[in-house]
Amino acid sequence: MTETRQGPAVPAQRGDEPIRVLLVDDHALLRRGLDIVLQTEPDIVVVGEAGDGSEAVAKAAELLPDLVLLDVKMPSRDGIGGGIQAAAAIKEVAPSTRIVMLTMSEEEEDLYEAIKAGASGYLLKGILPHEIADSIRAVVGGQSLISPPMAAKLLTEFATMVRHGEDRKNPGPPAPRLTDRELEVLKLIATGANNSKIAKTLFISENTVKNHVRNILEKLQLHSRMEAVMYAVREKILDLP
Repeated sequence: MTETRQGPAVPAQRGDEPIRVLLVDDHALLRRGLDIVLQTEPDIVVVGEAGDGSEAVAKAAELLPDLVLLDVKMPSRDGIGGGIQAAAAIKEVAPSTRIVMLTMSEEEEDLYEAIKAGASGYLLKGILPHEIADSIRAVVGGQSLISPPMAAKLLTEFATMVRHGEDRKNPGPPAPRLTDRELEVLKLIATGANNSKIAKTLFISENTVKNHVRNILEKLQLHSRMEAVMYAVREKILDLP
């Protein structure tokens, strides 16, 4: 049984507001397990649950959560198929909500389409409990949960689509100009590097990295790091092999 809940007033990393999470999976037992794990985190609160894509979209529109944990393999209902369609629909009704896909394997082909639909990354269902909360904080903080191998696969597939003209049916205005440093940061994001690794590679602070990422997203008018990478490949801002 799915539900909507109001979170308690608990301290959080973003001022006094906790990170509000919506859990979406057709297995109630998994949702319950995630809920139990997240209840131990003072800065994260589960505000609702959904058992299929259609309900997930409705709950996202109602609750406007900060983040949705969404199963890739969702049952079809009311015209909304799996997790990918649900992700795209959630981004329509709640554009600022971050989406993280739940998956059994990072080899699933659906993950590429999920990222294109607006997801900020994925979590393997076998992840250690303490890593779940850290991952949620990272995504809400602006990072993507994309491993370097997966990032390479995503870029290869996307670059192939661009060469075949599959993603330029409606080209928009010229791409905004990024600074040399912003391009360096974007290229590192494209490899799956997190803020810490980018900071070490470029010999700058993590706060500086965050500022660059924020500026990149604002200039490109996008919501996630991987969206920025894909946009950059399409517009030939990034030169990839």
